[in-house]
Amino acid sequence: MKSKEITEHTSPLNQEQADQLNRLVEGLVPEQANWISGYLAGLSAASSDGQQPPPGAVDQVPVLTVLYGSETGNAERVATQAAAQAEARGLRARALDMADYKLRELKKEKFLMIVTATHGEGDPPDPAEEFHEFVHSRKAPKLEGTRFAVLSLGDSSYEYFCQTGKDFDARLAELGAERLHERVDCDVDYDEQAEQWIEAALGVFAERAQASAAPSNVVAFSGQSVQPGAAGYDRKNPFPAEVLENLVLTGRGSNKETRHIELSLEGSGLVFEPGDALSVVPRNRPEVVADLIAAMGFKEDEIVRTPTGELPLGEALHRVYEITTLTPPFLEAYAEYAQTRKLQELLQASNRKQLTEYRWGRHIIDVVQEFPVRGLGAQVFVDMLRKLQPREYSIASSYNANPENAHITVAAVRYHSNGRDRHGVASTHLADQVRPGDTVPVYITRNKNFKLPEDPATSVIMIGPGTGVAPFRAFVEEREYQGTAGRNWLIFGEQHFRTDFLYQTEWQRWLRDGSLTRMDVAFSRDFEMKVYVQDRMRENSRELYAWLEEGAYIYVCGDAERMAPDVDTALHDVVAKEGGLSADHAAEYVKTLQREKRYQRDVY
Repeated sequence: MKSKEITEHTSPLNQEQADQLNRLVEGLVPEQANWISGYLAGLSAASSDGQQPPPGAVDQVPVLTVLYGSETGNAERVATQAAAQAEARGLRARALDMADYKLRELKKEKFLMIVTATHGEGDPPDPAEEFHEFVHSRKAPKLEGTRFAVLSLGDSSYEYFCQTGKDFDARLAELGAERLHERVDCDVDYDEQAEQWIEAALGVFAERAQASAAPSNVVAFSGQSVQPGAAGYDRKNPFPAEVLENLVLTGRGSNKETRHIELSLEGSGLVFEPGDALSVVPRNRPEVVADLIAAMGFKEDEIVRTPTGELPLGEALHRVYEITTLTPPFLEAYAEYAQTRKLQELLQASNRKQLTEYRWGRHIIDVVQEFPVRGLGAQVFVDMLRKLQPREYSIASSYNANPENAHITVAAVRYHSNGRDRHGVASTHLADQVRPGDTVPVYITRNKNFKLPEDPATSVIMIGPGTGVAPFRAFVEEREYQGTAGRNWLIFGEQHFRTDFLYQTEWQRWLRDGSLTRMDVAFSRDFEMKVYVQDRMRENSRELYAWLEEGAYIYVCGDAERMAPDVDTALHDVVAKEGGLSADHAAEYVKTLQREKRYQRDVY
């Protein structure tokens, strides 16, 4: 972007200001530069019709703080969009990560937006953990002068859907803050609902902000809003990446099928950093589509309305809708037509545990076969379904070392339950239906909370069992490319040495040439007594603690349900033992690591 173009987009800027923006834009990736261009254009539009605030007026407008708690970047994107639209309306706004927010500022906030994801079983995302704990503690200030609104992002297939947003919403009200707009809980297909919430909430905030401004400095707020500029290829417009390689990593006799897949990003302009993810737009299995259509008594060529336009039913179920995951919203909608006591009882609030047990191992087809509904129209049925969502895979390669290529590590999910074979939607789509030469729709998902240290001399400890090792392949490849001086220690775990040692020859090569300083492995099924990565941590506690004391960063990637808590417990144990600390002081030590971004997790 040239400074002339910036000046044309934003007439209030003088040339010196435009040159400053130019220098900023030069350091950004294309998606960021496009976003800023779109934002500035919107800001210009909001003030080019004679509604530009008088000098000093903006300083009288209370700041709208948009705090986000984000694990994968979705909440951050929504918060950034909200702040941009607020600025375009004439508000002063800032979007801040909860991890970077100064807790003492909370009592000073006049206008506050919370945009947060929920992680695991109702927990806040790691970056939001400290803020969440503070708000719910006795230390939290009274907030009688604060006006707020909460947007919650979640996945309705989890029992504690959007729980973190619900927590914040209730607690802020308990502290005396005034709710200016009702909380909205968004499912995985959040875009449209989030945009509507932003527009409505900002309307209320703008009214209150205008009323709060000094009478002599009232700002005429524009009704216009601005959307981030087109970011090239993204969630709404994925890039068709050609598959270059699709190889099975696991050996014959393994209980698992783990694949290494290489995709070409040539011509896309997409770039990424170690720690980022590749989001893949999958397709449902043809046989699952056929079975569901048959079970419902529909016709494959019947036309239905979808979010992407009118389509034959078979095509809509193949590529538009989620047709396996059994969510409470689907059950509630279907129960209206099924009118069966069992479903109605399961959906009662007092039967949450029974509902969770019923949903486990069942798909939508199980419900429609168990509770058939005669005469249900295809359009009514598809309106009950949620959109088929992209799946995120940690990128297992360095962009610098492999320009315009992205590698991912995929474990094919296959199991049997309730008399039926089940298949992971994205993993088996990639494993069974995609071959070299085919294309797969993809885009990059940033993960700023899982990044290598800025100082290349800093040592890193990487803990990644199974496919959790994928980002660490990118970490080591990047550090090898950069020739960094920092030490690299990998702790890897899987079931069997002979069949499940993912990327074995590469780790061995990196050990030989010094790119990988140390590697410890835990193959849980090779011996009578099972050994896991957390056991290796405890066995090597003295060295691990010494690395931490010398400033090392520690990273964990993989299973959130069991592995991540077990590793976290082991880390606390190591710190307590080797540091001679009480449990409370060890917990504070680990929290300090998190605050300093020296303990980062990417768990799922």
